[in-house]
Amino acid sequence: MPVVGKLVRWAVVIVVLALAAASAPGYAPRAAPTVVAGPPRAPVTLPTPESQPPAPEFAAISKLVDDAIAARQLPGAVVAVGHGGRVVFHQAYGSRKLAGEPGLDGSPAPAEPMTENTIFDLASLTKCLATATAVMQLYEQGKLQFDDPVQKYLPEFNPANDPQRARVTVRTLLTNTSGEGIDVSLGDPWGLDPPDKTEGVHRALVTPLQSSPGQGFLYSDINYILLGALVEKITGEAEDVYVQRNVFAPLGMQDTRYLPVAKACGPHQVWGAAVGWAPASQAPAPCPDGAWSVSLLPRIAPTARDEESRADPSKNPDFFRLLRGTVHDPTARRMGGVAGNAGVFSTARDVGSYAQALLDRLAGRPSTFPLRQATLEVMTSPQQPGHTPQQVDAANRAARAAIARNAPHYPAIPGQNLFGFGWDIDTGFSKPRGLVFPIGSFGNTGFTGTTLWMDPGSDTYVVLLTNSIHLRGSPPISNLRGQVATAAARALSLYER
Repeated sequence: MPVVGKLVRWAVVIVVLALAAASAPGYAPRAAPTVVAGPPRAPVTLPTPESQPPAPEFAAISKLVDDAIAARQLPGAVVAVGHGGRVVFHQAYGSRKLAGEPGLDGSPAPAEPMTENTIFDLASLTKCLATATAVMQLYEQGKLQFDDPVQKYLPEFNPANDPQRARVTVRTLLTNTSGEGIDVSLGDPWGLDPPDKTEGVHRALVTPLQSSPGQGFLYSDINYILLGALVEKITGEAEDVYVQRNVFAPLGMQDTRYLPVAKACGPHQVWGAAVGWAPASQAPAPCPDGAWSVSLLPRIAPTARDEESRADPSKNPDFFRLLRGTVHDPTARRMGGVAGNAGVFSTARDVGSYAQALLDRLAGRPSTFPLRQATLEVMTSPQQPGHTPQQVDAANRAARAAIARNAPHYPAIPGQNLFGFGWDIDTGFSKPRGLVFPIGSFGNTGFTGTTLWMDPGSDTYVVLLTNSIHLRGSPPISNLRGQVATAAARALSLYER
């Protein structure tokens, strides 16, 4: 979920970026490396939209998204709704890239229509789909306990055995109650050229706590960077390798993966931390295991231009390049594209497959979801320190009363933030729940404009994938996320009396 710290960056960008790009002291953009003499232009990607007109009952969703596109909140979107074990709605809207913007080769190119199989940078949906799921698997295997101190697995987290840091547990990381701040320091140009995952993990390990562990909720990327490091320490392999084999493959999520810059396969070029298209000089060879093919790039929705190191753009070879196939999150990008907080790319169909398999396993139905039912019951219920079984019922009563007054607020009970292991249940970031799904449903969002919300009570999920940050200065889509969920629930006549 995007947090205030990240939003502040956008406010600064609008004022500073033009000056930084054109007149920052010492700024001289680096030329792209030459791959072959006289490279041909990239292929023009103008896919035929796959979507059919929406079913009448889902027309409200289409109007919401079309209106948001017209208001320049986002260039395009893909929505998928699942209910009762099947996909009941799947629709693409607008464009994934606008006319005149750089195409694959960096030259101005025509608009690209959004398609249902567009691949999106999921941003913080990585936290739950990849990292938290992996942590829960390690719990099932008896390789960690939720109330173990983090220093048990990552001794570098507390080499001096500070009593405050000793209270940071796996539970407090998963529920964003560790006392960690929002993100590691990005003030200096570490990881811009080349990426440096070791430095990113080190910064997460040594960043001072902002508050006492277990005392309050603060959404933190550091928590999930540490969890990603924990997964790698226990399993002995990179997180992208582990989750590809143990999470995404069992679910048949063929279009879902981390896209680490070092594992790009096929003709491409790398400037600093970003990957880009390059013309093929010979017939492409098969990609080795663990690599990803740059042939995916035409299907990927570009996010935004790289704005890191605005004070001295000469330190960032990717400065002002449009990111496409490179994770937008600046920390994950500096770490080479694989981090516990961000880096996974996927489609609406694949995210829906994850959601339906989770709902099936949670309900005790046959499922390929790679966790047991009892584990999912723990994962998707409030787990923050001090949680009680009564909190969900109390929050639902408060939420219904507020909605009846046409004054919903988040969380429903001020100061009572309910968070599972990776999943938002009722916090200040729970607007995507909408006005129909009850508290006890759960989900998460990503800064790039992505949302997944699931309701076990009605066997329903809603996926909204956008690249809303593509439009500079666009209004936030926090209201749209909830409006789409509300429209989906009403289209299905859920919880009607």
